Amino acid sequence: MKSTMVLLAAFVAASPCHAAPFSRAQAGPAPVHVQEGWLRGLTQGGLTVYEGIPFAAPPLGRLRWRSPRPAQRWSGVRLADHFGPTCMQDTRGEFGPGMRPLHVSEDCLYLNVWTPAKSAHAALPVMVWIYGGAFSSGSTAMPLFDGARLAQHGVVVVSIAYRVGPLGFLALPALSAESTHHASGNYGLLDQIAGLRWVKRNIAAFGGDPRRVTIFGESAGAISVSILAASPLAHGLFQGAISESGGSFGPTRTPPAPGENIQTLRSAERQGLAFEHRLGARTLEQLRQLPAKLIERAGSRPAQFWPVLDGRVIVGDQYTLYRERRYNDTPILIGTNSDEGALFGTPPTRRDYFNEVRTRFGPYADELLKLYPASRSAWRQSSMNLMRDAGFAWHTWAWGRLQAKTGGSKVFMYYFDHIPPRPADSPWKHAIGAVHSEEITYVFQHLNQSPNLPWSAVDHRLSDDMATYWTNFAKYGNPNGPGVPHWPAFTIRRPAVLHFTDAPRVGGVANLKDLEALNAYFAWRRTAPGKLRPRLSEHGQPR
Repeated sequence: MKSTMVLLAAFVAASPCHAAPFSRAQAGPAPVHVQEGWLRGLTQGGLTVYEGIPFAAPPLGRLRWRSPRPAQRWSGVRLADHFGPTCMQDTRGEFGPGMRPLHVSEDCLYLNVWTPAKSAHAALPVMVWIYGGAFSSGSTAMPLFDGARLAQHGVVVVSIAYRVGPLGFLALPALSAESTHHASGNYGLLDQIAGLRWVKRNIAAFGGDPRRVTIFGESAGAISVSILAASPLAHGLFQGAISESGGSFGPTRTPPAPGENIQTLRSAERQGLAFEHRLGARTLEQLRQLPAKLIERAGSRPAQFWPVLDGRVIVGDQYTLYRERRYNDTPILIGTNSDEGALFGTPPTRRDYFNEVRTRFGPYADELLKLYPASRSAWRQSSMNLMRDAGFAWHTWAWGRLQAKTGGSKVFMYYFDHIPPRPADSPWKHAIGAVHSEEITYVFQHLNQSPNLPWSAVDHRLSDDMATYWTNFAKYGNPNGPGVPHWPAFTIRRPAVLHFTDAPRVGGVANLKDLEALNAYFAWRRTAPGKLRPRLSEHGQPR
C-alpha cells in the first residue's frame, strides 16, 4: 500500500450520527470534590454528567511539545456543563449535514464523565474511552462518543482528549535534548497517561472504582490501547483493555506503511527537522511562537505524525516485549471488522496496486499476490483486504496469540461482520462487509442518532448484546453474563472468536491463511535481511 493510504480519521466519517441522545436538564446535582476543586455537573436521563473537566494544564506557549503538567486549582464551584475545546486539527471538510464545526484550540486537555452512581461510595467499574482518527484528528465532543447509554449499564464512562498531529507527535533533536528523558514525539500518548492518572486519583468522587478501570478505543484509539498495554508508564492505571480495530505489533519502518507505522526516534526526528524547515523556523523558540493553526495545517496529512519508539513511553518493539512477557498483563477484548479496508479506498490503478505489493513486501509479494490477487476482477477488493489484514487483523491476531502464550489474563477476540443500514450517499454503500469503525454505533448504542436509517430488530438486539458484553468485561474482566450467548476465551489450543453477524456466534479466526502469510512477512521483517530491505521514498518507490 502507498504510505499515503494510512489509518484515516474514523470518528466523523463512519457514522451519520448528528444528534445528542439526551436532552439536558437545567438544574445540577450537588457538587463533587476533585483534587483541583469543586465541580457541578448536569442531571441527564438518570445520570450525572460532567463535561469539560481539565485534567492537565493547557499545553500553551512554553508548554507546547512538553509532557502534560498538572491542572491548576480553582476556587468556588466550577460548572462542568459543556465540552472543552477539541485539540488542534485541520477541520476543513470534516462536517456533514447537521453537524456543527468543532471548536479547536491548543487548550484542549479536558475529560468528560457519565456516571449512574448515586453516591461516591458506589465503587462502580470505569470505562475510559480513547478516540481514533489516525493520530491526526479526533474529539470527545462527537455525539457518536456520548457515553450515556453505556453508563446506564452500571458503569462510569470517561472520555479523555489528547493532542494530535504535529502538536501531539512532533519529534525533533532539540525537543529530545531539552527533555530530561532525552525523548520527544509522544505527547499525545503522555496526555492519555495523564488522563488515566487523573482518573485513578479522582474517579472515586464520581462513584467509580479506581481499581477497576478498563481502557477502550477504536482505530488510533485502539492502537493507543495496545501501546499503553506495553508501556511501563501506564502500569497499574487500568485493569482491562478493549481494542476495536487496532494494535501496534509491527516493526519500525521508514517511511511507514499500514501496520508498520512506528518509526525510531532518530527517523522521526529527521522527519521533524524537514517539517521545521518547511515552516521556516530555525529554533524551538520560533516554533513555539508560530500560530497553532499554521502548524496543524502544515502537518494535516493523515498519519503524517505517529507515535515514536522513544524509549520512554514506547520502550521497544511491542511484539518482542510481549514475547518476553514485558507488558501490563490484564484481560483483553480485541477484534476487527470484516471490511476494514473499504474506508481507505484503493490505489489509483491495478498497476499501482501490483507495484505497491511488490515494493513493500519484497520476497513475500508473490505469495501475497496469490492470496490478494491483482486480477482485473479482484484487485480492488484485494487491495482493501490487504489493508484490512496488514493494518488491523494481523495485529489483533498476533496480540491475542502472544498474550494467550505468555500472559496470565484471559483473551476474548471478536470479528464484526454485520452490515448496518447505510445512507444512499454513503461512499461505501456497496462494501461487502463491515467497514472500519461501523461497530462503534452498536457499542455505544447510538442507533437512535440516525433515525432515518432502516434499523431492524436485529440491529437493536445486536447493539444491546455488544454493549452488554463490553460493560460486563469492565465489571468482571469477562464479557459473559446473563442474557447474552457464551463468549469463550481465545486460547492457543482453542482459538475461538465471537463473530458478530446478525447475532453473536462462536467461530474460528477469519482469513487465517492470509494472516499466516502476513505473519511470515512480519517475522522476516525482524530478521537482518528484512531490516536491510530497500529504503522507500515517501511515494513508496525504491530509492
